[in-house]
Amino acid sequence: MIEAINVSKSFNNHEVLKNINVKFEKGKTNLIIGQSGSGKTVLMKCLVGLFPIDKGSINFDGRPFSDISYEEKKKIRQEIGMLFQGGALFDSMNVEENVVFPLSMFTEMTNSEKIERANFCLKRVNLENVNKLFPSEISGGMKKRVAIARAIAANPKYLFCDEPNSGLDPATSIVIDNLISEITQEYQITTVINTHDMNSVIEIGDKIAFIYKGSLWWEGDKNSILHTDNKEINDFVYATELTRRLKGK
Repeated sequence: MIEAINVSKSFNNHEVLKNINVKFEKGKTNLIIGQSGSGKTVLMKCLVGLFPIDKGSINFDGRPFSDISYEEKKKIRQEIGMLFQGGALFDSMNVEENVVFPLSMFTEMTNSEKIERANFCLKRVNLENVNKLFPSEISGGMKKRVAIARAIAANPKYLFCDEPNSGLDPATSIVIDNLISEITQEYQITTVINTHDMNSVIEIGDKIAFIYKGSLWWEGDKNSILHTDNKEINDFVYATELTRRLKGK
């Protein structure tokens, strides 16, 4: 579990996050949603330590993360997997080398052990016989699956996903959503997803935190989000003409 307690963050005297209190649960897909500029991306970057927080605390399974030494923070970071927007694969490395990269950085595995682990992770995301291909030679959906394989290669306890469906068609987005959800449950990972994709919210939103103007405005799950009377969450969920029509049916 990851817990943010009274977390606030400002830039140039502009308060972006205001006393955020939220828990992200183990074995569940925890989604952070909100309009552009709401603070959801800043919150995720604070959670992984890319931005220092101004006040409050962040705990990983009861361990403080926001106010500890570099060496202590490094230990927790080694338990974190990251799925970046767009995949962020290294173009100069083939698929196998991309998946092996975090193992070379954070483990003392032998080369054969790293290759074995890479093959296991690629098989887990339904990719086989692509080890020697380069990112430029595979599709967008395959790139995302390689990125997921890389993110889970070092057996993370915590998985952060930034807009995992960005640039994907709806059918491929569903595949990626289901894959992340399955891996989360299978390995009991604490998964935190930053997204604006309503399909993801409805399909895999085990827990949803809605950030509005820097505050935690609403919490719920994929079932309750369609039935809340919270005006701001309804304006977000039913922002398009299509969703308004579906609501009216």
